[in-house]
Amino acid sequence: MIQRFHRLSMQRKGIVIAIILLAGSGVVLGAVRLGKRSPTVPTIEVKRGEFLDSLQFRGEVKALKSVTISAPAEAGDLQIIKVSPEGTAVKPGDVVVEFDKTKTEQDLAQYRSSLKSAEAGIEQARAQARLAEEEDKTAALKARYDVEVAKLEASKQEIVSKIEGEEAKLKLADAEQKLHEAETKQKSDLTLNQATIESTEQASKKAKFDVQRAERALSQMTQRAPSAGTISLLQHWSGSNMTSYRPGDRAWPGAAIAELPDATTLRISARVDETERGRLAPKQSVTVQLNAIPDRQFTGHIEQIGAIASLDFSSGWPITRNFILEIVLDQTDPRFKPGITGQVTVIVDRVPDAITIPAQAMFQKSGQNVAYVWRGTQFEERAIDVGRRSGDKIMVAKGVSSGEQVALQDPTAKE
Repeated sequence: MIQRFHRLSMQRKGIVIAIILLAGSGVVLGAVRLGKRSPTVPTIEVKRGEFLDSLQFRGEVKALKSVTISAPAEAGDLQIIKVSPEGTAVKPGDVVVEFDKTKTEQDLAQYRSSLKSAEAGIEQARAQARLAEEEDKTAALKARYDVEVAKLEASKQEIVSKIEGEEAKLKLADAEQKLHEAETKQKSDLTLNQATIESTEQASKKAKFDVQRAERALSQMTQRAPSAGTISLLQHWSGSNMTSYRPGDRAWPGAAIAELPDATTLRISARVDETERGRLAPKQSVTVQLNAIPDRQFTGHIEQIGAIASLDFSSGWPITRNFILEIVLDQTDPRFKPGITGQVTVIVDRVPDAITIPAQAMFQKSGQNVAYVWRGTQFEERAIDVGRRSGDKIMVAKGVSSGEQVALQDPTAKE
């Protein structure tokens, strides 16, 4: 009985010990799990290395020299029947754009007919003027003769009766009046004939001008490349959208259809404010990533920095003043053409062995720059000193160390 009781007692002790051991292992396991708890927000490791202090701008490709291919300025409404596609490489003399000639040819035929009619009208007016001039001269001569005869008859009044003398005077007065009328008519007809001739000559000049203008327009219906290059089609309003010209489109006289930029003068043009300008200098190296050429990065250098600030109307209101920056690229590409945009990056300084974190890992708390460092079980808020900032990177002078994990989101923010 005693032995049995002893065995039961020993079994109970074993069970209690086992329970205590199980409970202890649970506590230890929980503590270990608690010690290895993952951060509740995304983190990133603080790294030490070279810090690139850079400036970034929006740039646009522009050509310092280019040839504009335009519709004839002296033609009416035009329709495009052929145009070289965007990016077409052309040689001197290649057809770039061709317009419908039908309307201009019809106008030219009409103008030539008007010119012939005007020239015939001139000859007719001159012939009529000569005929009228001869008739007026004859009438004036006859009137002068009649005056002389009347004067002779009037001179006989001393030897003829008084009645006959008076009649002779009346005849003389009548002859003189007719002479005056003939001379007046001669002058009037001369003036009228000259005006008629001048009018027909003006009509002829206008018709001749119209013919020459139509001939020039007709000769310009086919526009050819004056030099080698790559076609860059210009845009125009079509309905409510801007679109490049294509066959079937109509163009107003003088409308710019395409450009043929000089590839040797292509530049990247950007604008920088005064604070950035002071950190830039000619010959500085740059990298350029163009939006239209995403598979390639270009290198180059600053060629020129504007000395005088100019108004930048593309910056919105209020209009700002900044400086123009021109960049020359070291490489070329068939897709490289005026109008495309991209990002220009200029490295102005390199700091070796620097502590760097992303800009999104820095937060503002009570007027201080802070970072949240993961300390095994929770985040620790630390004040940091910012040495420099470049784009989305921050060089930390004090506050965090290489290898630590910092939060990319504020862990104290309430959801």
